[in-house]
Amino acid sequence: MNIVLNGSMIDEKKAVVSVYDHGFLYGMGLFETFRTYVGQPFLLDAHLKRMTEGCRELDIDFTPDPDKLAAEVSMLLEANALPDGYFRYTVTAGTDILGLPSASYERPTEVLYVKPLPHGGAAQAPTGKAMQRLKLRRNTPEGVVRHKSLHYMNNILAKKELNRYPWAEGAEGLFLDSRGYVCEGIVSNLFFVREGLLLTPSVETGLLPGITRRFVMEQAELLGVRVREGLYTWEELLAAEEIFVTNSIQEMVPVTRLYDEQGISHSIGNGSVGPLTERLLRHYRNMAMQRKGVDIE
Repeated sequence: MNIVLNGSMIDEKKAVVSVYDHGFLYGMGLFETFRTYVGQPFLLDAHLKRMTEGCRELDIDFTPDPDKLAAEVSMLLEANALPDGYFRYTVTAGTDILGLPSASYERPTEVLYVKPLPHGGAAQAPTGKAMQRLKLRRNTPEGVVRHKSLHYMNNILAKKELNRYPWAEGAEGLFLDSRGYVCEGIVSNLFFVREGLLLTPSVETGLLPGITRRFVMEQAELLGVRVREGLYTWEELLAAEEIFVTNSIQEMVPVTRLYDEQGISHSIGNGSVGPLTERLLRHYRNMAMQRKGVDIE
């Protein structure tokens, strides 16, 4: 596959970064994942706004250029013969001293990766997918709010734990926070429905404030659905009428079964996609195709 490294397209096998890059040495960097619809990146402005705010907090002297990035997206789709793609846009602190710097990072490294979108999957399955409660707790953010940063060990350890549950093949892992409140999935944000309310864990739990999460919340409210953020327990999740998870690549994925660490299974609703989830998912896809990358703001 071809990728873009610091503005230049290059074969991925030839791409290299310095061993003194602070993204490599200290995990100082951020990334965004997004997908295209009909060749256009969806909610790109929202993703780049989050990256800009993150760079400011990490003192990385970098502001992403949406026009330049959109052009690179089109270039990579054409070069890799893809009608649409899964994109990861990474900005690291760049090369600096061996040690902790006192000044701003002024030479960031910028990489745009692409790969084919997954085919089919749980998002299209009428029975949805399962979610496995994890023993490992969500770690606290390094700053005030969690960034989509290169500090990913908590997620990787969670994935390793998930793989140890034989009954949970294909499931998403569910983090609780340090107090035992439901937080988020390994690669997703969590929503559930009770008595007509659309509920989602609060940022206070340490979750990543996802771009798709925010889009779904705003669109739900426009459709007249009441949305509430809060602190929710596992028992409250078990009583949900519907559950779904969100991320920028998979959109909205219905969850129809929950597992605890002992493998005890709990069915959600009637075991199929719920009516509100189906309505929101249909609206989401319509918006994605109509807007073709235009931000919601």
